[in-house]
Amino acid sequence: MKNTAIPKVKICCISSTAEALTAISHGASALGLVSNMPSGPGVISDEMILKIVEVIPETLDTFLLTSEIETKQIILQHKKFKTRTLQLVDEVKLNVYEELKYEIPEVKLVQVIHVIDESSIDYANSISKYVDAILLDSGNPNLKVKELGGTGKVHDWSISSKIREKVDVPVFLAGGLNPENVREAIETVEPYGVDLCSGVRTNGKLDEGKLKKFFEAVRSS
Repeated sequence: MKNTAIPKVKICCISSTAEALTAISHGASALGLVSNMPSGPGVISDEMILKIVEVIPETLDTFLLTSEIETKQIILQHKKFKTRTLQLVDEVKLNVYEELKYEIPEVKLVQVIHVIDESSIDYANSISKYVDAILLDSGNPNLKVKELGGTGKVHDWSISSKIREKVDVPVFLAGGLNPENVREAIETVEPYGVDLCSGVRTNGKLDEGKLKKFFEAVRSS
């Protein structure tokens, strides 16, 4: 039976308070704030992250994207920004999930899975019991300079669909989504939520026209 629920929409790479408010006005249910990364778009200063967090209503979720992999460093980041959710963009050891759940139990953990091939299915299933959700993205953490999302590229949605069927936690779908392909992506994967950065931007800035078209496509049947 097809999942007919309208997916949540997370707009990532928010770069200013104005962008945050624009995304919210169009219907975003979550915003992604990018801290220091080895590569990819959307990185903003600590000061800007703090300013954006201040203007986001409590009814919306805030995701801090972190490339840190050690418990101590992740917790230090959280204490500074106090977002509701931590999006772990790199692989961490299993004990890190357990330590984070013990130290900051009120914070949701979302692990990014870079969908490369069929092996991603087993990896996603193995870590799903430790996190609150997983986010399926394009990228490759095995490169010399890790590619941890923000590629603007579509991955194999058939693999993402298999992952969604296998795991027992909510699944967000990311990677090259835009107003033209998001409806097909939703029908193929049936995710809990969709996540995008460049697909609703023009010259790096949020484009209200693209935002409008994107949300129309998400809500269409």
